[in-house]
Amino acid sequence: MSAIELLDFYAEWCGPCHHMEPIIQEIEKELGDSVKINKINVDTDQDTAGEYNVMSMPTYIIKKDGKVVDQLVGVQSKDTLLAKLKYFSAS
Repeated sequence: MSAIELLDFYAEWCGPCHHMEPIIQEIEKELGDSVKINKINVDTDQDTAGEYNVMSMPTYIIKKDGKVVDQLVGVQSKDTLLAKLKYFSAS
């Protein structure tokens, strides 16, 4: 199985980010060790946000084997995120 990572770019002041938090936690519980989730606060880690050209929050970047394979911006449904993560895990 390939190494899948989800980068979750957020900010403390971001309302939609707070809305997504329980969804991300559910995904983390469901997928367990098959996906590594890294939360990145854009206010305290501006270099990483800049490296990935993050302009809006929340932004979700999916990496497979260390390479960016997808990016989603804004509030996403749990089903959408799960489908993307499972797709890249299987491919």
